[in-house]
Amino acid sequence: MNIKLDDIKNELKAADVSKLPSFIEKYANDERSAVKKLLERANKTIVAYEKEVERTKAMLYYEEQYKSYMYVCGIDEVGRGPLAGPVVAGAVILPKEMDILYLNDSKQLSEKKREELYDIIMEKAVSVGIGYNSPERIDEINILQATYEAMREAISKLDYEPDLLLNDAVTIPGVNMKQVPIIKGDAKSSSIAAASIVAKVTRDRLMVQYDSIYPEYGFASNKGYGSQMHIEALKKYGPTPIHRRSFIGNFV
Repeated sequence: MNIKLDDIKNELKAADVSKLPSFIEKYANDERSAVKKLLERANKTIVAYEKEVERTKAMLYYEEQYKSYMYVCGIDEVGRGPLAGPVVAGAVILPKEMDILYLNDSKQLSEKKREELYDIIMEKAVSVGIGYNSPERIDEINILQATYEAMREAISKLDYEPDLLLNDAVTIPGVNMKQVPIIKGDAKSSSIAAASIVAKVTRDRLMVQYDSIYPEYGFASNKGYGSQMHIEALKKYGPTPIHRRSFIGNFV
């Protein structure tokens, strides 16, 4: 007697990738076209998973190069371009035996995937530090210097002092430890990608909170960047306390 199609669908839905080969073997002789499509889906999932494992290995290239260092820390920032809100930096030390899949430049990930990875990073990382700089400070010393300050703060909040920094493109002044700047590092290094995700999720959550205080500007959706709605609200209502005065001269 054939197993009901809905039962097979539910079995596939519940199976993690390690169980898929046995799932495929179990139903290999089922001639129903709907079952064959489910087996094709399972095969595609296996192939995609194997590709992701290989991509993750490639993302550990720099971590492998510097594995003689005890604490290798990835650094990245989010929020250099918005008209409003803070700049946020993340610093992440991942374990030597890193097994977190799907780490990538936070901009390449969906909001849902970033949130999932944020929780995994916070659980599995050796240490995480987060640094902030306010709109007032950005106006006072410029966005680049404010970013460097946020990065130094993020490093200072780690539980362990890193002996090597992997940075997304920049060299941070005022830091004594060895630094390795990597162009597009958030797409090439798992540590930098993790820092990128932590910084992005942290800042996005802050902007959602600001949206409840200043609902006219659409901060929950635009996160402080210059969307049409944001600019129109800026012209109509003027700046809020979280706007960067040095960024909005063309609109106010």
